[in-house]
Amino acid sequence: MTTQPTLPKEGEATGDPGVSQPSDGLKAGLKNRHLSMIAIGGVIGAGLFVGSGSGIAAAGPAILLSYALVGAMVVFVMRMLGEMAAARPTSGSFSAYADQALGRWAGFTIGWLYWFFWVVVLAVEATAGAQILEHWIPAVPQWGWALIVMVVLTATNLASVSSYGEFEFWFAGIKVVAIAAFVVVGLLAVFGLLPGSDNPGAGFAHLTDTGGFFPMGAGAVLTGVLMVVFSFMGSEIVTLAAGESEDPQRAVTKATNSVIWRIAVFYLGSIFVVLTLLPWNDKSIVDKGSYVAALNSIGIPNAGTVMEVIVLTAVLSCLNSGLYTASRMAFSLGQRGEAPRAFARTNERGVPRAAILSSVLFGFVAVFFNYKWPDTVFAFLLNSSGAVALFVWLVICITQLRMRGIILRETPEKLVVRMWLFPYLTWATIAMITFVLGYMLYKGGDAREQVVLSLAVAAVVLVIAFVRDAIRRQRRERVQR
Repeated sequence: MTTQPTLPKEGEATGDPGVSQPSDGLKAGLKNRHLSMIAIGGVIGAGLFVGSGSGIAAAGPAILLSYALVGAMVVFVMRMLGEMAAARPTSGSFSAYADQALGRWAGFTIGWLYWFFWVVVLAVEATAGAQILEHWIPAVPQWGWALIVMVVLTATNLASVSSYGEFEFWFAGIKVVAIAAFVVVGLLAVFGLLPGSDNPGAGFAHLTDTGGFFPMGAGAVLTGVLMVVFSFMGSEIVTLAAGESEDPQRAVTKATNSVIWRIAVFYLGSIFVVLTLLPWNDKSIVDKGSYVAALNSIGIPNAGTVMEVIVLTAVLSCLNSGLYTASRMAFSLGQRGEAPRAFARTNERGVPRAAILSSVLFGFVAVFFNYKWPDTVFAFLLNSSGAVALFVWLVICITQLRMRGIILRETPEKLVVRMWLFPYLTWATIAMITFVLGYMLYKGGDAREQVVLSLAVAAVVLVIAFVRDAIRRQRRERVQR
């Protein structure tokens, strides 16, 4: 038996999304500990473990500035999103806020782009996880592992939101413990306090002893920004999940306030440790991965296997959260009449089954494309969703400029989280994101292709949104006559 949520009539607002209401069909199945770990683990993606070596090779020690710049941008965006989500927690998050503040076309466009981004990520992460598992157990082919992983996590999400929360609690917990242990062990080795460490050359001198702090020039910092910016995607997931939590306002406030130390410890802290344990141009950083190379340098046994386990955990975490996020965005779009109404129906456990199955179906199709046409069809999907993260952050900033006034006018008592130095810092963040997009176009290569293709897909979705709005207006005019 399924329950039909209260849906808005065409042309009407959804209603106050400030509370996770029973009428929306979802259930508050996420505990505070789930939300806390989702918030912490959301900023630790597989890209941190896998892609950081390339960033170090491209910018040297100056990659720390790249991480700091992107980290500051994410902190500001999360503060803006936290302001809106604490006042009006909803499964649609920034898409629902864009709908209210900018118009239905904005909510429709950014919602579908975000859904598209995550279902492509499902294929990427399923393939990455399958590669690791096939390496361990080659008797099962890679496509078989990808299928197994997708089916298991789909079943988890279909069971209940608490099942998703419990899985993510443990997945994120492993990532958090691993990074924290890496930072502690690494710092002990740097200060010569780690028993048995055989890396006497470790120390702060590595930050400047091989070509200085800017060995590739100051401009390499911007190149590093392009390489690390997408590893931060996922920090906003907690604001979508808040709508299904026991205390949405408290969860969002806590997550927003803690984002600074999370980025400082997990990103800046761990990369700093790598750069102090090894010279930035050590070949093993790229060949084996920055974390494996760092652990090997201080004599940690089986470092490669340990990191494979951690990376697999990060991949499964990203898959789990990606499926949850895509399905909840589809649910919100369906609830607002911007997607098939079936997406907004939930079963007796409060699970939007149609939204989950449609999202995972596209994920399966994308996995097939990855195996059948990796250099053509799947490459297009990958590149055409590549800049969506920056589009989402840009829309969050623009939306917050308008939503502040709406919240103050309608529910001022709910403005418990406030963006710092409003509106100046909001405009500064908009300028930062616009600059990154412009630099991607200027840089050329894969970066330019990602922006161009992502803009093309965004333009198509935007045209569809305006056409839908025009059709709605015509219908209303006919009814009024």
